Amino acid sequence: MTMQSSPELYAPADLAANRPDETASTTAREPEYTAAERRQRIFAIVGASSGNLVEWFDFYVYAFCAIYFAPAFFPAADPTVQLLNTAGVFAAGFLMRPIGGWLFGRIADKHGRKTSMLISVLMMCAGSLVIAFLPTYESIGVAAPALLLLCRLFQGLSVGGEYGTTATYMSEVALKGKRGFYSSFQYVTLIGGQLLAVLVVVILQQLLSTDELKAWGWRVPFVIGAIAAVIALLLRRSLEETTTAESRASKEAGSMAGLFKHHKAAFITVLGYTAGGSLMFYTFTTYMQKYLVNSAGMDAKTASGIMTFALFCYMLMQPLFGALSDRIGRRASMLWFATLGTLCTLPILMGLKTAGSPVLACLLIILGMAIISFYTSIGGIVKAEMFPPEVRALGVGLSYAIANAMFGGTAEYVALGLKSIGHEEAFYWYVTGMLAIAFCFSLRLPKQAAYLHHER
Repeated sequence: MTMQSSPELYAPADLAANRPDETASTTAREPEYTAAERRQRIFAIVGASSGNLVEWFDFYVYAFCAIYFAPAFFPAADPTVQLLNTAGVFAAGFLMRPIGGWLFGRIADKHGRKTSMLISVLMMCAGSLVIAFLPTYESIGVAAPALLLLCRLFQGLSVGGEYGTTATYMSEVALKGKRGFYSSFQYVTLIGGQLLAVLVVVILQQLLSTDELKAWGWRVPFVIGAIAAVIALLLRRSLEETTTAESRASKEAGSMAGLFKHHKAAFITVLGYTAGGSLMFYTFTTYMQKYLVNSAGMDAKTASGIMTFALFCYMLMQPLFGALSDRIGRRASMLWFATLGTLCTLPILMGLKTAGSPVLACLLIILGMAIISFYTSIGGIVKAEMFPPEVRALGVGLSYAIANAMFGGTAEYVALGLKSIGHEEAFYWYVTGMLAIAFCFSLRLPKQAAYLHHER
């Protein structure tokens, strides 16, 4: 049975802004769901998020294994130069995200969310499998880093479409009155993908020597990711579609004209706060392991252990902060995120650089992650609530992908670049400034969501 979208979604944004904060009070008006419908929707959340976990595991394995395979593709005497090159390829993958956000958003709005999610997980599987068996620079010369870049571009295209479609789907199937809680599981699995990537690296570090990890051990996580993608594909094949035939047949479905003609202000708002959110997220997740090694002076194994525990705590925070948003509203959550992020990021990063104790470093990272949780727990739903169904996946995916390409994917490249020229502290101010901008855009959020909250 297909889950239908309600035709009464088209509430004008200006009227929505003048009503009480629905996101903080929907619990009182929660509709009655049958036991079968609850099970169906919860299974849909699990199915969609499982593919999300695999996609992000595959994507972040690259970041966490870069320390070991950098010499195989970018031989150089300076370890920082090697990391800069691998970070550049990581950032290049993000540059494909806007294309992926547009392509898969269009597919999701015109042909259905399920179709889009199946294609994206297949593409990620293929990219990881190729990287796992890619020859090194010693074997084929400059073709090795070129092929690595090509694989990352392919994966970037896939992930660019994955976020928007999954966020849209999970927001649409979540139970009304608890949408913040249920949609937060997108970031539970997103962070879970990072956590599993780190955990796999930690296990390999215990089983293999550093030389073995650099020689062939770094390939193992990519093989695991490719196999897991097959399982995710099977789960996603059983999902129900959330869009209606009428929505998919709309002339404006998945079109740039439909998005920017009627929803340009919403798009710019999402772009604005996502830029700061993405930058802080990648600073405290993918870049943090390298920061602990290169700037705080910790060894790689200690840094991996710290990040494993911190990411686990971060993952557990998401449903709590998502449920909080159901009570206080999305706008309030976003304002708390931007305010605390602006005030606390600089002292946290400076404290980490001089933290002599792994315990202190871990606590500081968890504090930063708690602040980000105000945003990440509702990252999908707060965007989905700003667009109608015929352009929802496109609006969510494209705005997110552009912000990630410009600020999230370049985070560690900018940080390492500033460090290489002796101005690492400038990066702290850069993150702080972007969070201040995110605060300004969060003020533009309506007290009541313009869309989605009418859907059952």
